[in-house]
Amino acid sequence: MTNTPMFQVEIQVSFGHCDAAGIVFYPNFFRWFDRCFHTYLLHHHAGHAAVCQKLGARGIGLMKVDASFRSPALDGDVLILEMVVADWHERSVRLNYTGRVDGRVVVQGEELRGVFVPDGARIKAAPVAALRAMIEGDGHV
Repeated sequence: MTNTPMFQVEIQVSFGHCDAAGIVFYPNFFRWFDRCFHTYLLHHHAGHAAVCQKLGARGIGLMKVDASFRSPALDGDVLILEMVVADWHERSVRLNYTGRVDGRVVVQGEELRGVFVPDGARIKAAPVAALRAMIEGDGHV
């Protein structure tokens, strides 16, 4: 896979994103990872619901999420969050995220996502080959 970002979002950090110490409250980074992925789907594939309809899926959901917080982001900072497809597995895709403020890395994270399809009254992770073809067809990977 490439290290060239396939997508990025810009986040204006505000007071409401910060904790009592004045730094970004860490759960916001997980929210922003999710926002980046879903904004990518919106810009390139008409959104999550449209992709799920094409794939016969109930959702493209999280299986695992992790982050390393490298340095603080503060009220007033502009965070550039980049997303890269790190690798594909039979039933999952790993997305890597890097967030920077003025070129300084503040967060590095990853999501493991699966394509979830109906399985009777439950849902299960399905092969991601069709999602991979869709994303790689963008020419961003």
